[in-house]
Amino acid sequence: MTEYRPLQQLPDTAGYRAGDVLVLVGELFGRGYANGLVDEARRIGMTVIGTTVGRRDTSGALRPLTAEEITEAEALLGGPVINIPLEAGFDMESVNGIPSIAEQLKKARPDDFATTSFIEGSIENARAAGTARLRAHLAQLEEELLSRIPAEANILIAHAMAGGIPRARVFMPLLNRIFKGIGDKYLASELFWESPLGRLCNSSFNEVTAETFLYLIEGTAAIRERNTASGARVNYSAYGYHGTGVLINGEYRWQSYTPYVQGFAKMRLEKIASEATSRGISATVYNCPEIQTNSSALFLGVEISLYPLLSAIRREAGDQIAAPLEARCQSMLKEGETVSTLLECADRYLSSPVLDQIEDFSTWPQHNTREQAELMLAASGALMEMHSDQKQLICAELSRIVFLATGRLILHSSWNPPASTLWLNHDVIGQLLADARGAEIV
Repeated sequence: MTEYRPLQQLPDTAGYRAGDVLVLVGELFGRGYANGLVDEARRIGMTVIGTTVGRRDTSGALRPLTAEEITEAEALLGGPVINIPLEAGFDMESVNGIPSIAEQLKKARPDDFATTSFIEGSIENARAAGTARLRAHLAQLEEELLSRIPAEANILIAHAMAGGIPRARVFMPLLNRIFKGIGDKYLASELFWESPLGRLCNSSFNEVTAETFLYLIEGTAAIRERNTASGARVNYSAYGYHGTGVLINGEYRWQSYTPYVQGFAKMRLEKIASEATSRGISATVYNCPEIQTNSSALFLGVEISLYPLLSAIRREAGDQIAAPLEARCQSMLKEGETVSTLLECADRYLSSPVLDQIEDFSTWPQHNTREQAELMLAASGALMEMHSDQKQLICAELSRIVFLATGRLILHSSWNPPASTLWLNHDVIGQLLADARGAEIV
């Protein structure tokens, strides 16, 4: 089991300089964690090189971006994007004429999730084919990086690949029941996870979220060896999630969103970083706080633990920084609602005995229970209802602070990381906002 290692002090300023390179492996979409890393790299003068997962054409074949798509991707990144499709996973792979997993699931019904079956050997063969494809494309990526990056440049190779829900309609109704269901709509995550569809998800999550980090480390050995031989540093980072330390009843406590079934893959990600570190490779998983993005909207309730960040900022950064932020948040609430009552509501949920019964770091990730799900969804709904406009949410403002702050913490910590897995909790984010390196984030 990974040791719980929160980053408790701000990292020293990294030695990256102009001419050094951030390589973002995994396409940038919208606003999320990776934006903070890209923004910080650009702020200190690093060159940013992006990648793409590619697109599927109407026949289902994977292809590079078109000229128009590459222009849009580079405008979003603010730098060049290497147009080699790095899509991970295997759900679309057809091997020896056998229908792909996605094709096999076209007629699957949500009510039959416990009895759905697949052609014998098709999952294993598809996974092997998907892995071979990605490894081949990573070899092409390395050739490009060797030609674009000077041998004396320091490099941060940032893994930003996650997810893995197979592309089949059958999953969304089931996942909505797991993450949003109450009453007759409730579905126990453990029941699903032990079903054939759950086992498929587990395999897919591991391949996309975790094993890609291993393939990336192995697939960039030549550039790592070339640049380190010249005295430069080549470091690797990855985005993890393994709960977060937040202020609950006035003290920082570890807590987690439940049920986070992707957590099994995140733990595998941590193990890959640990094994690489033991071989002398600088590879670190940064377990970041919960945020609300387009991709996290499925996980209703994940945003509850964001609200205590306001209290952490006040404690760590002081009134001068906290007060203007709290005023902006207050302006988003309905008349009669206050930031104080909002925080009290979040704290009641996070300190509930119901959570104490299931949240345990040593046995993470936990599955949901009916009582926990109903409590969480009720709390989430009550907090959302306090807002005057559902399109202007406090958790969106706090998410922005988190991804900007974690980007700075990751980039500078990656220069000399103290462990292969680190937690970026609310306290160190508050410390960063009090520091000159992070004051303007708020």
